[in-house]
Amino acid sequence: MLLQKSISIKLVSFGLITSILLTGCTSGASEESSSSQEKSDKTLRILTNVVGGKDPEEQDLFEKEIERLTGIQVEMDKPPADYDQKLLASMASGEKYDLVYLTKPMLDILVDQNVLTDLTDNVNDSEILSDSNIIADEEWDLVKTEDDKIYGVFNKFEGGTLPTVRQDWMEKLGLEQPKTLEDFYTVLKAFKEQDPDGNGKDDTYGLSTAGLYDIQGFMSAAGVKYRYIIDEEGKRTIPYATEAAVPVYEWFAKLYKEGILDKNFATNDSGKMRELFLTDRVGMVTYWDAWVGLFNNIATTENPNTEFVAKGIPGAEGQDGKIMLRRGDPSLWSVPVNAENPELAIDFLEFWHSEEGNILGSLGIKDNDFTVTDGEYELTETGVEHGMDHGAPFPSNRQFENPIGVYPGVEEAQKVILDNKATVEVSTADWPAAEKIVTNYAFKAMMGEMPAKDAVKQMNEELSQADLID
Repeated sequence: MLLQKSISIKLVSFGLITSILLTGCTSGASEESSSSQEKSDKTLRILTNVVGGKDPEEQDLFEKEIERLTGIQVEMDKPPADYDQKLLASMASGEKYDLVYLTKPMLDILVDQNVLTDLTDNVNDSEILSDSNIIADEEWDLVKTEDDKIYGVFNKFEGGTLPTVRQDWMEKLGLEQPKTLEDFYTVLKAFKEQDPDGNGKDDTYGLSTAGLYDIQGFMSAAGVKYRYIIDEEGKRTIPYATEAAVPVYEWFAKLYKEGILDKNFATNDSGKMRELFLTDRVGMVTYWDAWVGLFNNIATTENPNTEFVAKGIPGAEGQDGKIMLRRGDPSLWSVPVNAENPELAIDFLEFWHSEEGNILGSLGIKDNDFTVTDGEYELTETGVEHGMDHGAPFPSNRQFENPIGVYPGVEEAQKVILDNKATVEVSTADWPAAEKIVTNYAFKAMMGEMPAKDAVKQMNEELSQADLID
């Protein structure tokens, strides 16, 4: 699961709009689906990021598998890097794709530029896409525009981020699941001081993060959310830059001073943080719900007799008793207005949300990633390496049950995200600039380099001066 960067509207020039519109709008994706014979005479061009094979050879197999399952010939363009830049450049040049992969922040930008097809009628007219048992109504609410239009259809179910704890350490030390910020302190302090790994050395941290990614589970105690809050009048505020966040910054400063918080948290990347967790160096991290299962799978694969157990838990309760967690930005498929085969694009999207499409997006390619014998599914060695992830490890289809099963702990972690009604964060074109200021002063407060109140005050002043908040 990669964190997509917000792309400034300023990057999408007038030339992008002109080139796409001049290429010629189709009659829309609302045309009736073609017959199987007609499909075979056309090629569906797809610009994709995470969906597909794990290498060029498997990518070719992936395309052939789609054709075997649907009769649709596909050509998938999967750039090796800088995907968002490739998407923008391709659309600006007038290159024609029938489907493009993007995330909600990018969708918002391209909708504003009038370069994506309105798919509202297509979704409503589709027995598959409009079925609330497949895609829940509340999921569509995450991606609808202000005028209730749909310009993107889900690629997969996006979970969220939450505190992930070494549950075996919790049980070994006789600790209860924390609820308040003070409870979290008690647990993290025990991880630091009570030798949970049993090696007789003072070499464990209570908590590690990859910078501010993602401390939302602790900011929940103050009832503040990362990125922007925009009111009905369009006024922008950044809750992490308000006085409400000060007590949480002070809490982090206490952890840092006492050596409970990983001293390298500000410079960690997610890989370093994961390594600390998997090698018994830290008792809690903040990461994606899907990684709860991956942590457990990696640990047991390396050592079948390991005591390692990762568990996703709710964040700290606010004064109202509620927990405020982060939901990931939805990943979507959209149809550009210059698509040559919009009807095939809809056919593909219906397939993608069917059981066969769900299996392809998760398990992968039959006889390459998995085999089926007398109805029993089994991963091949290649399939094990690929981790049941070919772009949609957790399909949006609520009726789908992975025939292999899922990794231990992941369903419980996803339930935490859904039960607490985690919401997506709000970005704007200005967020990358604002984030630099927020991060700079948040780190100073968390490491005790500045009193939290002073850091927040300075944060606000710089954000205001740069016209990044109202």
